Amino acid sequence: MSHISVRNLSVSYSGQLALDDISVDIPDGQITAIIGPSGCGKTTLLRCCNRLIDLTDGAGVSGSVLIDGVNILDPSVDAIRLRKKMGYLAQRPYPLPMSIYDNIAYGPRIHGVKDRQELGRIVERCFRAAGLWEEVRGRLRDSATKLSVGQQQRLCLARALAIEPEVLLGDEPTSALDPVSAQLVEKRFLELRGDYTIVLVTHILRQAKRLADYIVFLYMGELVEQGPTAEILANPRDDRTRAYLTGDVS
Repeated sequence: MSHISVRNLSVSYSGQLALDDISVDIPDGQITAIIGPSGCGKTTLLRCCNRLIDLTDGAGVSGSVLIDGVNILDPSVDAIRLRKKMGYLAQRPYPLPMSIYDNIAYGPRIHGVKDRQELGRIVERCFRAAGLWEEVRGRLRDSATKLSVGQQQRLCLARALAIEPEVLLGDEPTSALDPVSAQLVEKRFLELRGDYTIVLVTHILRQAKRLADYIVFLYMGELVEQGPTAEILANPRDDRTRAYLTGDVS
């Protein structure tokens, strides 16, 4: 069973349809890219996967999003516990207003880890996984806001890993970064693939080609096409997919 199975998902904002009857299974242990023109519902689909859609005023949701077989849209599901499974990276990094060390230790502390040595091991392990340890090991007590934007995004990746999620969600996680920093974040995703199920929203088709094992193409709130990246890129079945891939639809 896939970690994430979406069934007949529809979302509207103040009555205007944003997603229309979406059904998709996200492959485990792979990188899935959600692509499509601006305003097609990519971010909405991602935000349904960890119930961030709950925080949007006027959002109406129907259908189901199954995580390990449980419909997380059911009001009885604990959203806090759910988000422990689902690490999330936003478009722009949001370091917590505390030290570099405490940004990573915060989540484990919330979930009951109190031992200082254990927290130290978690912090180092997650910074190493995010490719940031050598850059911050001598300044862990500095404010996280002193890091560059690219470093802050890798810090946010380390913070997401610290709560031991099963899935990593990224909403255009390199869009605010310079090319070198974007390349470093992409490298981390490739190294983490297999250990995590990774779902990325991207507006950069080249990035989807570089990273994704599987592609989900949305257009005007509809799921037009999905499948292995090589198959979708080489032989799109729908004219709308073909137009998007060739640049006729931006």
